[in-house]
Amino acid sequence: MAMETIEVDVLVVGTGASGMSTAVTAAHHGLQVLVVEKEALYGGTTARSGGWLWVPGTHLATEQGIHEPAGAAKDYLRDQAGSHFDEKRVDAFIANGPKAISFFTSNTCVQFDMPAVFPDYHAEAPGGLPGGRSMVTRPFDARELGERVKYLAPPVPELTVFGMMLGSGKELWHFLRAFKSLESFLFVAKRFGKHLLDVLIHGRGMTLTNGNALAGRLAKAAMDLKVDVWLSSPVVDLKTLAGKVVGAVVNKQGQQVEVVTRYGVVLACGGFPHDILRRQQLFPHTTTGHEHFTPSPKANTGDGLRMAEKVGAWVDPTIPNAAAWCPTSVVPRKDGTTGVMPHFIDRAKPGVIAVLSNGKRFTNEAFSYHDFVQDWVKACKAAGQAEFSAWLVCDHKHLREYGLGAVAPFPLPLGRHLRSGYLKRGNSLSELASITGIDENNLLQQVAWFNEDAKSGVDRQFGKGSTAYNRYQGDALVKPNPCMAPIQSGPFYAIKIVIGEIGTFAGLSTDEQCQVLDAHKKPIEGLYAVGNDAASIMGGNYPGAGITLGPAVTLGYVAAHALLRQQAEFSNALLRPTITQRETVLAQRL
Repeated sequence: MAMETIEVDVLVVGTGASGMSTAVTAAHHGLQVLVVEKEALYGGTTARSGGWLWVPGTHLATEQGIHEPAGAAKDYLRDQAGSHFDEKRVDAFIANGPKAISFFTSNTCVQFDMPAVFPDYHAEAPGGLPGGRSMVTRPFDARELGERVKYLAPPVPELTVFGMMLGSGKELWHFLRAFKSLESFLFVAKRFGKHLLDVLIHGRGMTLTNGNALAGRLAKAAMDLKVDVWLSSPVVDLKTLAGKVVGAVVNKQGQQVEVVTRYGVVLACGGFPHDILRRQQLFPHTTTGHEHFTPSPKANTGDGLRMAEKVGAWVDPTIPNAAAWCPTSVVPRKDGTTGVMPHFIDRAKPGVIAVLSNGKRFTNEAFSYHDFVQDWVKACKAAGQAEFSAWLVCDHKHLREYGLGAVAPFPLPLGRHLRSGYLKRGNSLSELASITGIDENNLLQQVAWFNEDAKSGVDRQFGKGSTAYNRYQGDALVKPNPCMAPIQSGPFYAIKIVIGEIGTFAGLSTDEQCQVLDAHKKPIEGLYAVGNDAASIMGGNYPGAGITLGPAVTLGYVAAHALLRQQAEFSNALLRPTITQRETVLAQRL
């Protein structure tokens, strides 16, 4: 039986933010777009993410009274990207970011909220700002998706409370203060009541927040434009003609279909977090590729990178950090499986420190997750510690007030986590050291130093609480340092952390139009890459909240406009009078 063949303007591979942003932008401007997804659910890593976007100079910042200084964003990215600063791609991102946000907020249901203050992670660096660049996706009512809500990928279970997604910022603040403030208690009670009612009626919570809201909003925008989305339909191979990518073979739910593209294929497959071989090659902390723990979807196995390499594309292996590192903990679940819990902000709270097995602190715990892991890897190597692991240590007061990792604060119980071994407890620090294998003498010394410094609010070892980002993630009600409080109220607790990531940085080399390049920096016609399939414009650094999704949405918008230019060139070529010229153009666009 002959393989079925269909023809479209654009084929997008992947349903995360980058792929769907490309699809929505292109479809809005009249292109016929097909989106294919390897998994049975749509949303990719985006659906599991925090839903924050880092985009300088938007109208959302202006509405907050924040005006981006001329050239500051470029100065900041030049400083952050270092030797991997790609000026043309950075210029494209900075120029198109505000346009992309305006396009989506004006023409689609994709909406964002920007807090007045959310510092860049390195706000003190040249071009860094104390706010105005990071925005979060506005919560979304999943009922607007209709029947397609059942195909939306869920959030990471460990980041929910009874299956309920908590919004970043004010909502999370209310939950942490539920038993300290009547206002917060009433807010939480109302939120829980709505969630439980939704579960009774719909079988799941219907208030989407964070990355789930972004995935849901982009899906609704695509639905409104009647974009065709195939689930359970991985791309098997790219099709080429005379060195040009002209389509792909798609395994549509078990049936192979040849998709011929008029203007291009866009790879948005989510990078390679589960590609064991490439992890082994590019991650410094794993000798076999298996010593790594990621909450990313298991289907993100580097398909886009491998397919592109087969047609001559190049993945730069020299980027200083191949992924956006994040400390994680492995959480035993009730059904016998395990989950991966990312530790984003708990380390910054007062009254918690991180130590190696030798009992010594190794960095500022309130640093961003990416910076924290870099210092951690160096410390493990310097200490000769074979396993890249560490421990977060706190006291009872801290644990019940803030929680730690997957352990929720009071009044939720601890017993399950103690029984599973996820949470370790000792009546004294010495007993905790014995249970965990942490060096007792060093742990006692580190806690004594930390407690002494907490009195003055100056961490003389590592400066916890010394930067704008540190202080933002702490507890503003704690004085004199929102990130420091003594560890002294037994019993004492510890959670083992291991190294993971929240997305890969190493990816396909692309130009400022998102066109994939070969090893000689020559464009591969008809092939584009966005999101984590493309090399990060951040040069292996992590400058602020949303530096993955901000470029994903922006460069998806850029890729769509590059495809629209292809359409315009194609249309103009067909207006030429000679039949020979027309046939030549058609042959090139098969």
